[in-house]
Amino acid sequence: MRFATILSGLGAIFTSSLIAGAVWAQDGITGLEVVGAPHPGGTGFHPAVTELAHEQQWLDHMLLYLCIAVVAVVVTLLLVVILRFNSRANPTPAKFTHNTPLEIAWTLVPVLILVVLGSFSLPTLFKQVEIPKADIVVKVIGNQWFWSYEYPDEGISFDAFLLGREELEAAGYTQDEYLLAADNAVVLPVNKTVVVQVTATDVIHAWYVPAFAVQHSAVPGRIGELWFKPEKEGIYFGQCTTLCGKDHAYMPITVKVVSQEVYDDWVARTKTAALGTSAPVQVASAD
Repeated sequence: MRFATILSGLGAIFTSSLIAGAVWAQDGITGLEVVGAPHPGGTGFHPAVTELAHEQQWLDHMLLYLCIAVVAVVVTLLLVVILRFNSRANPTPAKFTHNTPLEIAWTLVPVLILVVLGSFSLPTLFKQVEIPKADIVVKVIGNQWFWSYEYPDEGISFDAFLLGREELEAAGYTQDEYLLAADNAVVLPVNKTVVVQVTATDVIHAWYVPAFAVQHSAVPGRIGELWFKPEKEGIYFGQCTTLCGKDHAYMPITVKVVSQEVYDDWVARTKTAALGTSAPVQVASAD
């Protein structure tokens, strides 16, 4: 009798696991636009959908223009020296050894440039590392070669593996999204502060979602933190960005940002599936 009871319990656990996996693989969230994804010929950033991403991209563009200005000044000075002070145009060279005003100028100008860079870059850097109070906490665990996710406040956990080519259409993706789409997406509500705790079980990985402008190393034995607040509903893709072994390229990140109502429905359905109950599952739409 005791042995039969144990078998029955194990069977229930196994059945619950199958049901939970089916719900997570088929999260029922449809109608979302793919926002953060690479495209052929693309050379720029993913669309910025967080405050951090907006500020980082603005800073990058500002630095680019500043670099262009510095290069233009240096090239202009080189051309002046080449054309005006060559042996043909200036056969009798000057005998002076230094120019005090010029030396002061080329010392102060770089100092001013560094002050400008620091005044804009340091606040952006500090904002990334100062973790605010979270609306949603997600723990991310890197494994060789897949991701594990936990929602500690909701009691939800699941693994996310690469979707094979033959599985993409059934899961709502296109063939162009091979190597980008995972079987289980991280589902998050829009306009909520998300704190992600990042770690690993074996080697160093890195969790990176370009549209959110977040990236953090997943180090075994340590927990790192990052945060973001997504401003737009949609599907966003990311990758592991630290070489972690032979299947490094095959552990994608898929994030679905949805409305609060759709998120609440997903949480309820996922909990129901994890409990192995027979409560009806309603397919949520992000439209």
